[in-house]
Amino acid sequence: MVRTALIAATLLGLSACVEVQQAVDDTARQTSKGVVTEVLATRFPQVPKELITPFTDCIIDNADALELRELARATVVGVDDTTTGTVRTILSRPETRTCLLAAAPAAGMTL
Repeated sequence: MVRTALIAATLLGLSACVEVQQAVDDTARQTSKGVVTEVLATRFPQVPKELITPFTDCIIDNADALELRELARATVVGVDDTTTGTVRTILSRPETRTCLLAAAPAAGMTL
């Protein structure tokens, strides 16, 4: 009985940790969207205005936790070369390119 209660408490604690981590991740993603939008608009002039939002979503969706942290940091300290490099790294991934290719026709554009 005690063992079952201990297992249940452990699972409940892990569940709470997962929920907190998900909330932090969601907040970082939301915060980072503005930064990515700014980087695309100011440092990637070849991206058509109509594609900035879908491309931002692709970049955010393909960023890892450390990259999201770097992008979120830029909301406080400002966009710099490191921020642009982070966006470039994410853009270079095959998964991101696949997302970009799918996003363009959805926005009525072709690449």
